[in-house]
Amino acid sequence: MTETANEPGKPPKPGKLAWISHLRDTPPFPMGKLLGGISLGLVFVIWTLATLGDTAETRFVSPTILPSPTEVFGSLSSLITERQLAQSVMATLRRLFLGFGLAILVGVPAGIFAGSFRAFDAFIAPLMLFGRNVPIAALIPLTIVWFGIGEAQKVLFIFIATLPFVLTDAAKSVISVHQRYVETAQTLGATNWQIIHKILVPLAVPDMYTNLRHLFGLAFGYIMLAELINAEHGLGFLLSNSQRRGLSEHIFLILILIGLLAYVIDRTLLWLQRGLFPYRRDL
Repeated sequence: MTETANEPGKPPKPGKLAWISHLRDTPPFPMGKLLGGISLGLVFVIWTLATLGDTAETRFVSPTILPSPTEVFGSLSSLITERQLAQSVMATLRRLFLGFGLAILVGVPAGIFAGSFRAFDAFIAPLMLFGRNVPIAALIPLTIVWFGIGEAQKVLFIFIATLPFVLTDAAKSVISVHQRYVETAQTLGATNWQIIHKILVPLAVPDMYTNLRHLFGLAFGYIMLAELINAEHGLGFLLSNSQRRGLSEHIFLILILIGLLAYVIDRTLLWLQRGLFPYRRDL
């Protein structure tokens, strides 16, 4: 008897739209992008409808609470020319790259060591748990006491805030390497150092890169807090200054620009990741 797709005990034959109802199925690439575009389009339509009207009285939502898309995007020229947007973007990125880069330089080697020698991992585990769970806002007055209110405070705030995450995720990436690789190398007479730099690190690097890419987005949010204190430029400074001046259209525009900037950086890092690790099909 010929087996069919509907025979008991056999999974149904997948159709072109099976990913819609099948658990954990990924939609095809073009359809996934289309669905994301539809989501953004719906938000834009709802935003437009909620702010229709020439006066505040005729609008469903007051312009002081939610300015219209025309008002928000129309304020771009004043944000660029009058409020030095480009200089603020560069100031934010400089602080972010310096602070997060320092966290990588310290946290990744320490994480590799912790993942390779679990005694060290157990030794620092309470400190990393504390660092990952301490309220980030509480670090601001502490870093001001330690480093003042200049540029060093903002860079080192990002370093201190992200270091526990970088170190812990690097250690987890090393720990996740299957033990059979270590045992095989030991059988062949490899030393601990050879196992670390020839087996554990190469196998863990793709996951480390993925974790660092995600943590970069976390650091992007943290820098907004640091720039609330004595900053002459920066996206966080622009946000707080716009709030004090009642420029709600600038607040929404800056938030959109932050999202676009973070998205471009993340997609660039993902593109590099796929080039560096082409054998990882899950990227």
